[in-house]
Amino acid sequence: MKPVKAMSPGSSALDERLKLSFGLMILIWVTGFVGHFTPFQEWPALFLYVAGAIALVLYRGKTRNEWKDMYLAGGDLRKSLFWGGLAGVLLFTMDIVNTVMYYRNGGAPMGEMLNILVNRYMLFLFPVLVLAEEFLWRGIMFSAMIEKGFNRHLTVFLTAIFYVVNHFAVAPVGFWERGLMAMMAFPIGILGGYLVLRTRNVWGSVLVHMITMITMILDIYVIPQLIF
Repeated sequence: MKPVKAMSPGSSALDERLKLSFGLMILIWVTGFVGHFTPFQEWPALFLYVAGAIALVLYRGKTRNEWKDMYLAGGDLRKSLFWGGLAGVLLFTMDIVNTVMYYRNGGAPMGEMLNILVNRYMLFLFPVLVLAEEFLWRGIMFSAMIEKGFNRHLTVFLTAIFYVVNHFAVAPVGFWERGLMAMMAFPIGILGGYLVLRTRNVWGSVLVHMITMITMILDIYVIPQLIF
């Protein structure tokens, strides 16, 4: 009888992080689906998304000291921020050009998202949302998949797709506007994923995301006022 190979503490912690990240994702999606048929709509799922992602990362970091393991510390921070800044400027430019063309061709502004950001004063919470998204998709989930030996390109693609699909689960707006946000999310997920893959540091992806969020605000609030 062959002896059973004991699992190392590091491998056990890695399995835990992987299960927790996927478990949180599924819980968010189920909450969003159920909430869609209630008066609360997707707001509970959005709250779970933001609070759950940040709480999960803080818990693993503080109790297990896994900051480096989740790529929130260590790696090549300077390289991450440098390429993150360049990628953010590239996406910013492409988005502004596409948005102007979209409006000039008769496209309608994202009225529901504008109402949430301005009339409900949610604009100032965007940085918290960005951190939650990056911590979950390009932090704890991405790092766990890579360290578990998943194909690196598949990991980039899957975490980007999960991020895209998540917009349909948590965005408290109509499906047309969810689709527009999902389209903007895909390049963020791909570029952010490869940035994290090459640098083992998540902050360049955070920078890309922050720049594109500024672009989104210009898309739905500033550019329509200049064109219409």
